[in-house]
Amino acid sequence: MQARQFRIGELSKKLSVEKFVIRFWEKEFNIKPQRSTGQQRFYTEKDLKQFTAIKDLLYHKGFTIAGAKKQLHKSWPTTMLSATKTTLPEQALSKIQNYSELIQLRTQLLKLRELL
Repeated sequence: MQARQFRIGELSKKLSVEKFVIRFWEKEFNIKPQRSTGQQRFYTEKDLKQFTAIKDLLYHKGFTIAGAKKQLHKSWPTTMLSATKTTLPEQALSKIQNYSELIQLRTQLLKLRELL
């Protein structure tokens, strides 16, 4: 079974950021999405988790780009910030998934708070 892939427009909607922001983060955080033969970007679930963590650090926790890079390098293996085809140890992947779930839960709680 092939893993779910997103085009930049889909990823942009999921993250609620403009496409140029994603391209900027790719460059700044050295994220290399897979590309088609026509050079179109394709993002994986892992990429989505990376961008979600980056957005949380920058938009919700007030980190600068430099601060977010340092924070990510502390919490993620170096391979997580390089080519997306790299395989991570299961324990590291589990931590990233837990972090992603916490970010999603936090987002949902903030939306609920806005409704009250």
